Amino acid sequence: MPASSRVLTSLLASSPLRAWRAVRREPIHVWALSAVERVHLDDGGTVILKSAIAPFTGEADVLQHAGRHGVLVPEVLAVSRQGEAHLSMLLEDLGEHPAEDASLPQGAAAAVAIHACPPMPGLPILDARELASLPGRALDSLARLQQAGRWSDMADIRLSLTNLANVAEARSEGAATPPFGMCHSEFHPTSLHTGPFGLRILDWARAFTGPGLLDLASWRDTPLPLDVTAIAEMIGAYIAAGGPESAAAERGGRPAEVWAGGWHRVWICEWYLQQSVHWMPDPEADEATQRVVRRHLTEAEQCLT
Repeated sequence: MPASSRVLTSLLASSPLRAWRAVRREPIHVWALSAVERVHLDDGGTVILKSAIAPFTGEADVLQHAGRHGVLVPEVLAVSRQGEAHLSMLLEDLGEHPAEDASLPQGAAAAVAIHACPPMPGLPILDARELASLPGRALDSLARLQQAGRWSDMADIRLSLTNLANVAEARSEGAATPPFGMCHSEFHPTSLHTGPFGLRILDWARAFTGPGLLDLASWRDTPLPLDVTAIAEMIGAYIAAGGPESAAAERGGRPAEVWAGGWHRVWICEWYLQQSVHWMPDPEADEATQRVVRRHLTEAEQCLT
């Protein structure tokens, strides 16, 4: 769903690049809900065009907020909105993504900077009450899918979510233990660009206010099996980089890394079910999504029940 040529022309006209014209658009990453392109200009320069539809239309505001508070993010050059339905923005081009991923110390330092940023008003808040509601909300989404004739024979998923709902209130205790505040939510090595301009933090479309440990748990890619030892290593690196020592404190009767890993998996599953209902309603994608949800729920139960 890339932006139209008309929107691009309007963005350029309202940006510091107003003297230049686009001569070529190079897709970088395009999928159903967002698109990232490199725009080549007639002066030989380039700029990044990022477009998104709901629920990813708040990223420009988050980038500008984070930038005002000293977080290293790409500069927003121009923004175009169509209400809550569509966002297009021009960003500075940081160059090709490095071949090597950002290191653990770089990730830890970036997480400290993110969590030190004052929370942005209007972002979703994932406090203990909201955290505890996630399994129930996922069950509601599952019911809606089944009412639509999808996701049949999901007794195992329903049982896992029910088991998690039964312990959710107790296990959500300690959610507000620092770090609690601004969270990135898509905090992976690929979200850190370490090019010639230095480190920049990308991909803020799902930022929220909540437990910073969820960011630390997301550092290791979710296609890989949950590794609480790796989360513990990230927590240690985070504290060494200046994060609060309470990041390592027990929460909800579980070690910090186990708590973080379990709740991160619950949070991911609730999001997948939301997507299936609202934004990715293609039944052909259901089987693949179900496999992911089953695996993550098994990992969540191992941590929280």
